[in-house]
Amino acid sequence: MYTVQMEKECGCFRKSEFKSEKTFENQNDAYNYAQIASEIMNEDFCGKHHFFVQKIGDYSYMIRVGENVGGSSCSSGGGSCGTSCGC
Repeated sequence: MYTVQMEKECGCFRKSEFKSEKTFENQNDAYNYAQIASEIMNEDFCGKHHFFVQKIGDYSYMIRVGENVGGSSCSSGGGSCGTSCGC
């Protein structure tokens, strides 16, 4: 089994229909899901964070979260990363 995990759950992520962990039978499906999910998050979320995929070990992918310099802000509460997105 291959796993895709979310590094941090910002406010936009918690409001979305994405799950923090998802498993797949094969590596290709896991990789494709992680790439597509991160692209959707980058396009549809508030823009304060940047999401990217990193392979972790042989059987896992992590959707990492970084602060998007110059991104817009959202209003879902104070966050520990210094943004208002609640991560």
